[in-house]
Amino acid sequence: MSLIKWIDHRLPVFTFMKKELVEYQTPKNLNYMWNFGSLAGICLVIMIITGIFLAMHYVPHVDKAFDSVEHIMRDVNGGWLIRYLHMNGASMFFIVVYAHIARGLYYGSYKNPRELLWILGVVIFLVMMATAFVGYVLPWGQMSFWGATVITNLFSAFPGGESIVQWLWGGYSVDNPTLNRFFALHYLLPFVIVGITALHLVGLHQFGSSNPLGVEKKTKADTIPFHPYYTIKDLYGLGIFFLVYFFFVFFAPNFFGEADNYITANPLVTPEHIVPEWYFLPFYAILRSIPDKLLGVLSMFGSIFFLIILPWLDRHPVRSGRFRPYFKYLYWLLIADVFLLGWIGSQPPEGIYLIMGQLGTVYYFFHFLVLMPVLSRYEPVLALPESISNPKVMS
Repeated sequence: MSLIKWIDHRLPVFTFMKKELVEYQTPKNLNYMWNFGSLAGICLVIMIITGIFLAMHYVPHVDKAFDSVEHIMRDVNGGWLIRYLHMNGASMFFIVVYAHIARGLYYGSYKNPRELLWILGVVIFLVMMATAFVGYVLPWGQMSFWGATVITNLFSAFPGGESIVQWLWGGYSVDNPTLNRFFALHYLLPFVIVGITALHLVGLHQFGSSNPLGVEKKTKADTIPFHPYYTIKDLYGLGIFFLVYFFFVFFAPNFFGEADNYITANPLVTPEHIVPEWYFLPFYAILRSIPDKLLGVLSMFGSIFFLIILPWLDRHPVRSGRFRPYFKYLYWLLIADVFLLGWIGSQPPEGIYLIMGQLGTVYYFFHFLVLMPVLSRYEPVLALPESISNPKVMS
């Protein structure tokens, strides 16, 4: 204890941790949907640690990358476990983040005064997607190579895009310079996420967490210390999370993978269907549903951009979807639409799948551009609870 006091007197890190992680006052009515923020942090730590160990054995060269991954799986002690933790950890990370975003959408976590907190969360999501994309290329299988070719070529839709594509490739095709650049980015970007996450936490502690009722804390009776109440709750959620995570790691490690990616990359053989990882599928469906290349790319990026400006699209005074009679049903329609787009993204872009993808895309943008502003103006404002401590609805 004397050593801790000596350090804390000169560098008050322990005082800071006690204030922000132990004594931090949190709304006392948070449910398990608020576990996903801490779970996302745990996923990020797992991905960084396992990624560092994988980087010790990976060789970012087109002639050796695929074999180096096989070397990790077969020859490195525990290499198979580290790789499966990393590979399935990416999917679990996205599952947790998607659930975190869905919770924020329903309970209005993007509303005043938490707009910047929400925007930082969407930025984290964007950097996650970039990290996952460049990481998917590293095993240098068939789907890695052709996925990199297709996705980087999207930038050619913009004026001067050919120069951007050549810069990304480091040449005139996806080759060794591309793999080296993507490896460097995949190693760097997680630490960028750590930095943005730190800002996200600062923003969170500025106004505190939202809560299921959507009313702000008014008195100390509305709050409880984060520890031990929510640390125990988070540990319970973490236990459930690890049960699911380890099921995939040990019993279905290739469940989220594509069979073609276990074949060495061959620029002369195109896979029958080029499909990205599952967490990109809704955006991939939006891209393919529009016949014009530039408009399709703009729509794909726009589908995320509308999340950034959502605080200004939805100006309804009531925060929580629990007390919004129309919003709650439209919310579930949006969730169903995203699942539909995800499924459509895994199907060939033809026939009924193309039509369904176009309808799903139209509804997605209709929801944000039309329904949210209309609800902001015309949806009834129902009576809200008096406070977190007294959740009875005011008459």
